[in-house]
Amino acid sequence: MFDWTFPYPSRRAPVLAGNVVATSQPLAANAGLEMLRRGGNAVDAAIATAIALTVVEPCNNGVGSDAFAIVADGAEPLAGLNASGRAPADFSPARFAGLQSMPRLGWDAVTVPGAVSAWVELWKRFGKLAFGDLFEPAMRYAKDGFLVGHVTAGLWARALDIYASFPDFQAHFLPGGRAPAAGEVFRNPDLAATLARIARTEGEAFYRGDLAERIDAAARAQGGALRMADLAAHQADWVAPIVQPYRDVTLAEIPPNGQGLAAQIALAILAHLDTPALEPGSAGWTHLQIEAMKIAIRAAFDHFADPRAMRLAPAALLEPGAIERAAAQIGSKAAPLPPLALPTGADTVYLAAADQDGLMVSMIQSNYMGFGAGIVVPGTGIAMQNRGAGFVLDPEHPNSVGPNKRPYHTIIPGFVARAGEPLMAFGVMGGHMQHQGHVQMVTRIFDHGQNPQAASDAPRWHVTPTFGVALEEGFAPDVAEDLAARGHRVEAVAGHALFGGAQLVYRLPNGGYCAASDHRKEGAAVGF
Repeated sequence: MFDWTFPYPSRRAPVLAGNVVATSQPLAANAGLEMLRRGGNAVDAAIATAIALTVVEPCNNGVGSDAFAIVADGAEPLAGLNASGRAPADFSPARFAGLQSMPRLGWDAVTVPGAVSAWVELWKRFGKLAFGDLFEPAMRYAKDGFLVGHVTAGLWARALDIYASFPDFQAHFLPGGRAPAAGEVFRNPDLAATLARIARTEGEAFYRGDLAERIDAAARAQGGALRMADLAAHQADWVAPIVQPYRDVTLAEIPPNGQGLAAQIALAILAHLDTPALEPGSAGWTHLQIEAMKIAIRAAFDHFADPRAMRLAPAALLEPGAIERAAAQIGSKAAPLPPLALPTGADTVYLAAADQDGLMVSMIQSNYMGFGAGIVVPGTGIAMQNRGAGFVLDPEHPNSVGPNKRPYHTIIPGFVARAGEPLMAFGVMGGHMQHQGHVQMVTRIFDHGQNPQAASDAPRWHVTPTFGVALEEGFAPDVAEDLAARGHRVEAVAGHALFGGAQLVYRLPNGGYCAASDHRKEGAAVGF
């Protein structure tokens, strides 16, 4: 089934168990495991993990985030959930007249948060435990405090300068004028109370009750556009994932406004190329993957948006004849593409969960950039996302800013099936890295037989928004030289920041799972 060797440096081992959770923060992973031990299912575990992540990893997600999920419950087809929020009704193009790009901070970057609606919808459709039970670990961490992780502490420290002009943020997340250090206890009683209100009202308080009133009041006081009516109008949508064949498996992704379709475009192109015959990580292998990804990224930049605004349907972008022609154009040299950059953020959390009955969940949740817009609603602990920064100001572009419209999203949960049977829930958090990470996980596991932990550990390539190429440490030195000779603009990069963080849960033939967690994050795969 897999090659169980581990050819790349790693600080992790896969977890083999009948019930598993994998995510970027170990306290959150154990929150999900607690639900499974109580008799809950994988969806209960996923929701509890997602809620706990809002407390223990606030630099990447929060109650004010968006979320997407794919669930396999043994029935066909897979269930997809788009819980991304829409722009306020007052987000007309005129509001942003004179700007060169969308604001990244402040109320004019804030769209309706959808994460809470994701928790509610997933629980209503699939949950087994009481809704309030799923909040208990997160509420304990918020009220009694938790020890800040080392990776989280490093990301948190960046907030001091980024959000220097946001006093509510400073008071809430930077008490005493500094970020908490690794191992320091951080308490968030305001957020504990907010989570309790959401739990008791099954989300109503957030969209139509007292929390919505507080969000509205804060927006009005600070010149923001978001109103209670916008929150009340929010709806998470159950959608049919797009399913694209790749050799003997299929990759499922949530349709746009997310960027998962780009991973499917790249893999559809690679299916016409003989990459399995090449050594993974070699210059030739990396070149073909990069070229396919460049075409997919260009399609995403040109076309992906709120589905109501897209001029080309996903099926048109995956049209077999067009894909085959694109593959035929890939040669031994880099093809130049004009850079066309959209804003991209790198700060997201991803989780996967699965239980002994075969229920599997792939879920992702994000503020977009760091802590989001810098807006903290006083007295609530709610940090608002900055997903509005994903719009563009070109009125001719399908992703142009507009009222009640969903922006282009980078966060994408992935799911792989074979012969109609659910096989792998996975994701690679990290903004513009996410669709590229999906391609690399799928090809390493299904073309080359690498086990999920080894596929996660392997060094990654990254096509930047301006179509440069970054190579993570671990590639052979001659790979960068070879790619440069082919015409790629190879950029030197230090550290893991560009290369995301993977979490994977693979269903084994005996019904158990192999769960893997990325060494680039502080997370864990756990199980029993």
